[in-house]
Formats: sequence, structure tokens, C-alpha cells
Amino acid sequence: MKLGKVEFCHFLQLIALFLCFSGMSQAELSRSGSKPYFQSGRSRTKRSWVWNQFFVLEEYMGSDPLYVGKLHSDVDKGDGSIKYILSGEGASSIFIIDENTGDIHATKRLDREEQAYYTLRAQALDRLTNKPVEPESEFVIKIQDINDNEPKFLDGPYTAGVPEMSPVGTSVVQVTATDADDPTYGNSARVVYSILQGQPYFSVEPKTGVIKTALPNMDREAKDQYLLVIQAKDMVGQNGGLSGTTSVTVTLTDVNDNPPRFPRRSYQYNVPESLPVASVVARIKAADADIGANAEMEYKIVDGDGLGIFKISVDKDTQEGIITIQKDLDFEAKTSYTLRIEAANKDADPRFLSLGPFSDTTTVKIIVEDVDEPPVFSSPLYPMEVSEATQVGNIIGTVAAHDPDSSNSPVRYSIDRNTDLERYFNIDANSGVITTAKSLDRETNAVHNITVLAMESQNPSQVGRGYVAITILDINDNAPEFAMDYETTVCENAQPGQVIQKISAVDKDEPSNGHQFYFSLTTDATNNHNFSLKDNKDNTASILTRRNGFRRQEQSVYYLPIFIVDSGSPSLSSTNTLTIRVCDCDADGIAQTCNAEAYVLPAGLSTGALIAILACVLTFLLNKYC
Repeated sequence: MKLGKVEFCHFLQLIALFLCFSGMSQAELSRSGSKPYFQSGRSRTKRSWVWNQFFVLEEYMGSDPLYVGKLHSDVDKGDGSIKYILSGEGASSIFIIDENTGDIHATKRLDREEQAYYTLRAQALDRLTNKPVEPESEFVIKIQDINDNEPKFLDGPYTAGVPEMSPVGTSVVQVTATDADDPTYGNSARVVYSILQGQPYFSVEPKTGVIKTALPNMDREAKDQYLLVIQAKDMVGQNGGLSGTTSVTVTLTDVNDNPPRFPRRSYQYNVPESLPVASVVARIKAADADIGANAEMEYKIVDGDGLGIFKISVDKDTQEGIITIQKDLDFEAKTSYTLRIEAANKDADPRFLSLGPFSDTTTVKIIVEDVDEPPVFSSPLYPMEVSEATQVGNIIGTVAAHDPDSSNSPVRYSIDRNTDLERYFNIDANSGVITTAKSLDRETNAVHNITVLAMESQNPSQVGRGYVAITILDINDNAPEFAMDYETTVCENAQPGQVIQKISAVDKDEPSNGHQFYFSLTTDATNNHNFSLKDNKDNTASILTRRNGFRRQEQSVYYLPIFIVDSGSPSLSSTNTLTIRVCDCDADGIAQTCNAEAYVLPAGLSTGALIAILACVLTFLLNKYC
């Protein structure tokens, strides 16, 4: 088969690519230390690249360049006709080649941790023609690791916590050290852990770095914090290995392993009997070596004669038991109380119940102290009644107060005049008898609320207060009267028997059975021919007309005297006058004008009026005859 020019070029490119890959495979085989031959292709078995070293030890510190290896082509007969060229990573700057011999040297110190290998390309040229005698070959120079990096704890220093009283072997925290050396070559990066400081309380797993407790019953209350020093050493811990350290601060966290205990078996407090309800009597506290939620308390009164008089609660901030008063204290009734109080942890840990009960009790004795108290009235309020007709000086009622103290000092009475500014009442200073000092009027003030002061004779600064409500009883001392000022009118065209006004009455008195009023015309007005009155028997009366039509020209205003009597005992009466005006009204009976002068016409008609009349007449005639 014959190939064209283009196909033939493509074929040559494929062969060159195959030769390049074959050379790379030979370079990788150089790790065995032998002298492999990098052939240019399968059909060229007699020519190849040759070199004898491809590893460079890192950190070389010699004064001369470090020999790396030798490149050699089997075309080279040693007569200087072949020239070797090196290119790629680090060529000329790090790696140099002797163009005559093919020897490669490193001119600088190499660090595997900075760069682990370099990829370079070699070329063999005919010195005369400067044309390649071998295909360009790529190879790798690897940097041989040495143990020049110590292990480092990148996350250190560490802090951790573990509950106190934890069993041996409880995991605390895991530490990890890293080594920058090559983990695939030798033991440079193989690390083991050991504990330098922190024994015998803690230990560390050599391979994993897990720190564990090594002693039982470590007590936070005895010591709550430990500083550990952990070492990581490479070369599996052998001599010559490098090491690094880190610190680990381990804090023992609290568990509820301490029961509460009262520092004393009994307490005593003195309180005055005048202390108000809800006041704090005392604060007591049971000691607990634990902290936080493990030291939270509950208090309760479990026994004693103060149940119902006192209560105890807990201060959440201080965990103290606060004893307060629930009822008033009275020295004269009881001088002391005894309380049995228990304190207990809110949440006990079942693991430590064997250490004893997680509660404790103490006795609190409260001594009530006597204080000089003001006089006390026998009743908080004295309701009294008196008629408004009572005479000045009459007795209304009596108040009584006493000194609650054992001295039982005599008491004197007086009225707080700020509550009786008009001085309607007096009180006997010794007996507490209240009497009237002025005439009373229920219609002016129906109830008097006064304050009576009772003070000790021996100590006037001790003053008690009593309250008296005096209700004034009504008598019939006010006559009835019109409920309002009536404005009554009557139309000129009114018919007989027409109701022109409905009236009612009021009375300032307030009889117990309500008002009953009676209405009538006075004797002088009974026989008048103009108006009559009808008592409706419901505390109202109606005014009616008695004749047909009224004329303002004759009389524009009428005055009708009306007699009103109440049902009191004795009854009272009054005469009230109803004014009635005569008005001109429209067809609906609504008053238009009540002015009598408006009906006085002038002697003659105006021109406008005459024209209007004539117009009306003319209109009438036209409608009738036209």
C-alpha cells in the first residue's frame, strides 16, 4: 500500500510519540539504581539514552555541585561529536549539564518539602549539524527525603474537659501531630505520642494521640484543672528522631457528688411584731461544694409551730432560703416560733446516692419582739344613723379603742377635723361618745364620713384611727314645687277641654316609700271660666281649656295658681303659678306669635296691601266669569 505525502507525515509523528513514551517508562525504572536504556523506538534496538542516577538527596550542604546523574546516547562514540542539552524545570538555574559528557549536577540545596520532583527534557545534537541524533526525552529527578522536619501540633495548645469522678480510661481529647517529611519513605513521618507532664492522672495512646484518664475518683473540689505536656516523636520514637510538644489544659467538670449541708444545726432570729406581711425574716443557706445546676437548692418547712405563719423560698441567684411572713405577728398572742427547715438538691445523681442523703435539715427559732403599738379600734368601721331633725347635743353613737400592748395605756379620743370641716360633731375624749354639734340637713349632706383618732395617754405619738359613717335620716321638711319652669301657651282658636300643659312636681326630701303628690287649683281659681286642672294620680296633672277661643286683644297672659301637696307626715304644700300666654297658631296648632301688639293694625292700608287685595279680587272674577 502506498501512502501519500500527508499520510506519511502523520505516520512519522505517531512513531515519534511512541518513542517519547517509551523513554519516560525507562526513566521511571531508574529508581532501582540500575542503568536502564531509553530506546528511541522498537525498531531501533541499538541506540538509547543512558543514565545512572535519578535521585538527589535533599538538604545537601557541600561546597561543590552535587552530582545527579549522567545522560548518554549510544550514538555518542566519545569523540566529542555529540552535544547534550538540558531543558525543563530548574534547568540552568538548579540543574546544569556538561554538554560534552552528559553529566548533570545540582547547584543549589534542595528541599523535598518545597518541591518533591523536577521534570526535565534531554536532547542530543550533532555538534556539526546541530541536528538531533536522538528524539527529545523527558525524565524525572526525585528529591530523596531525609528526616529534617519535626512533628508539629497545628491545632495546639488544646483545652478539654472531662467530668470529675470519671472511671479510668475515659477519653478526654485527641491530639494530632503532623510531620512534613515523606510518609511513604522510611520512618521520617511515623509519629508516636507520649506524655511528659500530667502523670499519673492522665495517659496518652502512643499511636492515636487519644488522652485518657488514668486515675479513678479525681475530685474537682480538690483540684479542678491539670496542665499536660504531650510529645510527638518521629522515627517511631527511636533515638535520633525529631520531636515536638504541645500543652493540653484539662478541666474537671462538676457532677453532683456533694450533698448540701447546713453550717449550723440551729439558727435564731429576732423580729418586731410590727413587721409587715411579706417582709423577709431571715436568709439561711446550705453549703454545697458543687457548682451550677448541681448546687441548686430547694427549701421547705417540714415541721414546727410556724406553719402557715411563715414560708420559705429560694433565691435563684444566691441559692439562699428566704423566710418571709405570711400573717401579722402579735407579741401579745405568741412570742416565738420554731421551724424545721430542709434543704435538698433539685437534681440528685443516682451514681452518688451511696455517699449519703442529698438533703439536710436545721432548726430556725424566731423570737417576736414587743413594740409599742397604737390603740386599736374594736371595729374597722362604725356605721351610725341620726335624723336630720335631731337636736344639737344628742348622742349619735360610741366608738371604742384599746392599747394592745401589755401596758394597756388609757386612750383619749378626738375627731380628725380634716374629715369634719364644718364641725357638725363632737366626741367625748374619755368615753368615745359622739354627739351632734350643729343642726343637720340631709339635703345638704346625706352621709358624713369622719375619722376618729385614739391616742395613748402615756405616749401621744401612738395614734390609732377609726372610721365612722354617719347617715342622716330624712324628715319631710321640704314642700313640693314645679319640676321645671313651664312655658305654656294657648291658641286663640282653642276648643273647650283641650289639654294645653302637663305638669309634674319635685321634692328635695326622699321618703322611704317614694313621693306622692296631689294637684288642685287654689280656691280663688277654682271657679274661673278659662282653665281647669285634672290630677292624673301619677304625680302629674293636666291643664285644660274651659271655653271656646281666646283673643290676645282682650287678654294676652293668664296666671293660674296651682296648689301641690306631698304625702309626708305631716304633709307639706306650696302654691306655684303657671303663666299661660295666648298665641296665634297655624292650622296644626303651632304657635306663630304670642305678641299682643302685633294685632294692633294701622288706620289705613298701605299701597302694596291694596294692590294685593285688588289682584286677588280680579283673579277671582276672571276665574268665575271668563
